[in-house]
Amino acid sequence: MADHIDLEQLAKYLDSDLSPDDCMGLSDLDGFLTGIIIGPNLIMPSEWLPMIWGDEEPEFESTAHAETIVGLIMGRYNEIATGFMFDPEKFEPILWKMPAGEVIVMDWAAGFLDAVELRRESWESLFSHRKAKLLIEPLLILGDDGEFDAERDPGDRWKEFYASRPDVIPNCVIGIYNFWKDYMERRKPQPRRDRRLRR
Repeated sequence: MADHIDLEQLAKYLDSDLSPDDCMGLSDLDGFLTGIIIGPNLIMPSEWLPMIWGDEEPEFESTAHAETIVGLIMGRYNEIATGFMFDPEKFEPILWKMPAGEVIVMDWAAGFLDAVELRRESWESLFSHRKAKLLIEPLLILGDDGEFDAERDPGDRWKEFYASRPDVIPNCVIGIYNFWKDYMERRKPQPRRDRRLRR
């Protein structure tokens, strides 16, 4: 999904001295955007953009440079949203890959949980669902920073297991997307039958 977005330029900026020290990297940004898109609430960019910079002010070389970087972020946001709208099964997270071939999934999961934390109460229907909560359990374990201690399995052995399975990210995310899609469908008001047409 990310073929025509200059992810390399975005990654370089996020890792540069111009961005704040607590700025998200490319992988956690991708998880963050995904969590915002597939979650139960519509959240406007004016609310979530500052979180990317760690609530600090980023620096840019010029106004045009600022527009380019924000445009890249919004471009990736739109790519993810369009992908889930038309073919969610093809979702591919942006994960770091080490020179030896090891794939790092923890940053992505941490970014996703940052999005959950924006509307934590709205996610309660998933957390309290007997089966659906298993979809987010791997992400809670991988991205754990103490925020979700009450919901996660404290066994560290699971962190090592899930970290070795990069496919756990798309599998969980697609399941979470489908959960919220079905949940919203069930909550839509049903049309009332017109009794005048019944005989």
